[in-house]
Amino acid sequence: MPTQVIILNGGSSSGKSSIARALQDVLPGPPWLTFGTDTLVEALPARMREEDAESGPGPDGGEGIAFGPDGEVVPGAEFRRLDDAWALGMAATARAGAHLVIDEVFLGGAASQTRWRDAMAGLGVLWVGVRCDPAVAAAREAARGDRVPGMAARQATLVHTGVSYDLEVDSSHTDPLACARTIAVHVSG
Repeated sequence: MPTQVIILNGGSSSGKSSIARALQDVLPGPPWLTFGTDTLVEALPARMREEDAESGPGPDGGEGIAFGPDGEVVPGAEFRRLDDAWALGMAATARAGAHLVIDEVFLGGAASQTRWRDAMAGLGVLWVGVRCDPAVAAAREAARGDRVPGMAARQATLVHTGVSYDLEVDSSHTDPLACARTIAVHVSG
């Protein structure tokens, strides 16, 4: 089945967004649109993004998405509902004929992938793990200055737990364009 969707899974600051943009330049054929979990988070009302930001997440994460002082991310019930709708919406976009590169963070590991697999049923999906050494990701996080400190190191291996991939790239010392070229070789068309 031809690839219609590429799902990049990796921790914060692993290079997924840069790889997604590079894929747009190297993939042949129709244009590929990129969307990421950051797109969803930025679309939330501020009250759902800032919940418990200073004191850390509560036991259930509350309504939105909470960012703890140690980099922990706790999705609340309403965020999880919207995240499910987001995955189904991305699948509907692909079913309508768009080619997508989705930059994701599987905080729930295998359970997150199962949710995306269910949403993408019947579509040609290439599952790509974007690995990055925790120390390298943490250095990128610090240089960016727009992330909760500790998030990159915490997520570097957590998001890959129990997840199966068609392909993995390591962005620790490989530039985004080289990673994108490796992925492009595996895209069937």
